[in-house]
Amino acid sequence: MKNIFLKTIAIFLIIGCGKYVAQSQNFKTKNPYYSRTLTAPLQVSNTEWKKILSPELYQVAREGATETAFTGKYYEFDEKGTYYCAVCGNALFLSTSKFATTCGWPSFYQPVRSNSVKYRKDTSHNMVRSEVLCGRCGSHLGHIFDDGPQPTGKRFCMNSVCLDFVPNSKKQAEHLK
Repeated sequence: MKNIFLKTIAIFLIIGCGKYVAQSQNFKTKNPYYSRTLTAPLQVSNTEWKKILSPELYQVAREGATETAFTGKYYEFDEKGTYYCAVCGNALFLSTSKFATTCGWPSFYQPVRSNSVKYRKDTSHNMVRSEVLCGRCGSHLGHIFDDGPQPTGKRFCMNSVCLDFVPNSKKQAEHLK
């Protein structure tokens, strides 16, 4: 009886792992440009991105829309880890640079690397702002303002839909203490 029970559990684990691997590989085949290790700039047309990305992500990241304030999954999110571009996988921000704001969007005071993001003048909505773009794929992430905390005084106000989050492993978390 014990042997049958163990075999049943093993079968469920194999099936479950197989489904997880299949889903993971399916995601990778849907977006062949997604990589958390490559940093070389991408040259991909919006026509191609539209085939790959969800409609919501495409609208914000590629057309410059903004998600509704206070609704994003990372606005009041407080886990330790790294935030990546949801379009291409480029590392953007560490959770250690995230801070609480009342603006309605997740905010950070500095990117992971100086070339993680790039900037463009934005004069939409009768305002003059600095738009923040992914340094790898050029997708719209949000805007930067000069009212953040030290040491930079900057507030990178980002759209949650444009971010992927990967939590620190226990080993990494111990190293950060």
